[in-house]
Amino acid sequence: MAEYTPPKVWTWDQENGGTFASINRPIAGATHDKALPVGKHPFQLYSLATPNGVKVTVLLEELLAAGHKGAEYDAWLIKIGDGDQFGSGFVEVNPNSKIPALMDRSGDTPVRVFESGSILLHLAEKFGAFIPTDPAGRAECLNWLFWQMGSAPYLGGGFGHFYAYAPEKFEYPINRFAMETKRQLDVLDRQLSTRPYIAGDSYSIADIAIWAWYGQLVLGRQYGAAEFLDVASYKNVMKWAEMIDARPAVKRGRMVNKMSGELEFQLHERHDAGDFATKTQDKIDN
Repeated sequence: MAEYTPPKVWTWDQENGGTFASINRPIAGATHDKALPVGKHPFQLYSLATPNGVKVTVLLEELLAAGHKGAEYDAWLIKIGDGDQFGSGFVEVNPNSKIPALMDRSGDTPVRVFESGSILLHLAEKFGAFIPTDPAGRAECLNWLFWQMGSAPYLGGGFGHFYAYAPEKFEYPINRFAMETKRQLDVLDRQLSTRPYIAGDSYSIADIAIWAWYGQLVLGRQYGAAEFLDVASYKNVMKWAEMIDARPAVKRGRMVNKMSGELEFQLHERHDAGDFATKTQDKIDN
């Protein structure tokens, strides 16, 4: 492999970048005019069932399952491969052009909320659910929520990109990010050796955020890398991941805005709880 010498001034090569080259660019802003649809519910979610999108739909389904009827939502599909996130309406909600993006229309003035961690915190605090109320417990929950936000880019944009999506595979970046991913899994495994949930005895937004990335990784749903990373050796993480995966609200949340995998587990858009009835409800409930 020839050594790369960085140029004095970097320029954008649109032909380079691998699987997601068509949606990556060094500039922000809208590329076309397109208004976002608005449904009848208090929360309007614009998303796709990537790990970051799954975080939000899982929390919304958990809130509804816990009896918070005000958490009803419309989930609109954003096809990032088609560049929907660069439409003018989406950019108005999230100037960073990343899913998920949420409009909270439950009050007199609509509130935009973007970045998945911010959305989780916004909803948890709004409904007083899935976040501890005591100061120490709340701090611990937020410690782990922000740990996920800071750590997952090494898993996704680092390991996932170079292992699964880069146009060529090179030893150095794969080894570098595999090592970091395994270190992160070890952090979680040690944490879960003394408690059932990430932040303590209660299921929280920290579990939802971390499970969407690391739980699905050890369950074999990320990058085809479970064997490569020896995920089975992280027994506490595996036990925790399987426990959360079995929750009916998590099963529903995984389906929303999903466009890959088995058709029976794809619900491209969700506008009513009854939308799940067209799917295999017995597999959701069991």
